[in-house]
Amino acid sequence: MFKRLAARLCRPWMGLTLAGIVVGGVLIAALDYTFAYTNRTEFCISCHEMEEHVYKEYKISYHYKNRTGSRAECADCHVPKEFFPKLKAKIIAVKDVYHHFMGTIDTTEKFEEHRLEMAKRVWAQMDANESKACRNCHAFEAMEMFEQGRRARSKHPEAIKEGQHCIDCHKG
Repeated sequence: MFKRLAARLCRPWMGLTLAGIVVGGVLIAALDYTFAYTNRTEFCISCHEMEEHVYKEYKISYHYKNRTGSRAECADCHVPKEFFPKLKAKIIAVKDVYHHFMGTIDTTEKFEEHRLEMAKRVWAQMDANESKACRNCHAFEAMEMFEQGRRARSKHPEAIKEGQHCIDCHKG
């Protein structure tokens, strides 16, 4: 008798559990697709504020074109790889969408007016995580110091000794 009662009580829960697993799987897949889509550089520059200002500067930087042919895309520097930090970054990025529609930086004048404030936010984030995004590609121990310019050759060993990280010297 107890087995029959237990079986009757479990059936609805099993259906709900299965439905929850299916819905959860679909939501995770949709979130993963959304992350992948919004991490594309093409998506980032779809707002004219980014295309007209940041992207133009990026295209003449070493991160866009260099002797080795490697290229850092927007997400490589601005979106963490780990799931929860990435989720947090995407939630925080909603403010960018808000400011896009509000026209906060839709002209060159407005962009330049807010540029230092935006840069300081990014620098503070990079300082807080010890330039983790940079260190995904750049590592002191992998650097060929003798192939660097005179200033970098003298500053990098000093930075290693003092425990500095990328953003301490590389701003702008």
